[in-house]
Amino acid sequence: MGQPIKLTASDNFQLGGYRAEPSGAPKAAVVVIQEIFGVNHHIRSVCDRLADEGYVAIAPAIFDRTQPDFQCGYSPDEVATARKFIASPDWEAMLRDTQAAIDAVKKVGPVGIIGFCLGGSIAYAAATKLSGLKAAIGYYGGAIVRFADDKPQAPTQLHFGEKDAGISLADVETIRTKRPDVEIHVYPGAQHGFHCDERASYDKASADIAWPRSMAFFAKHLKK
Repeated sequence: MGQPIKLTASDNFQLGGYRAEPSGAPKAAVVVIQEIFGVNHHIRSVCDRLADEGYVAIAPAIFDRTQPDFQCGYSPDEVATARKFIASPDWEAMLRDTQAAIDAVKKVGPVGIIGFCLGGSIAYAAATKLSGLKAAIGYYGGAIVRFADDKPQAPTQLHFGEKDAGISLADVETIRTKRPDVEIHVYPGAQHGFHCDERASYDKASADIAWPRSMAFFAKHLKK
């Protein structure tokens, strides 16, 4: 359904990505921000699912500055390799590349953003710092607690797993306390990565609640 694309950031850096188009006239557009595993099969499938929902979906390859077209799966060795990309993350560069994706689809209509893992943190940061967003959704973003003093400029919804080994419920409560304006959901028994059906931590029961909840949020806030 989708196809590879090229994007140009404000500093003229060119990065890759993936874009999926709906079969009919688009409702709006959604930027999809990857986990630490690149614009891999799972992220492309998220774009395709969004296209099935009627959205133009675009996923910028935000690791291209470090390693062009990096993507991998979820084996222990692949996870260890992927973690190297976030040893000292360049948030400003990743946000520039995210803005390039927003700008690439803004003619479609209202633009939302959704991100997972690292991408969940970027989606939140994008809502606080970037222009052109009408809604933001973050799944299990570990750095969101560090950014929670920053107020989103668009309606924001966050999803966390109760049993996430990297994001404590205390962190979630800190976010909830600092950001009463943000909609937060915690899924009982769910681990980090519970939305990804290609990971061992996939939790179908939680994912089957979270995805329709996300789609309802976009339907409410991404109206032309």
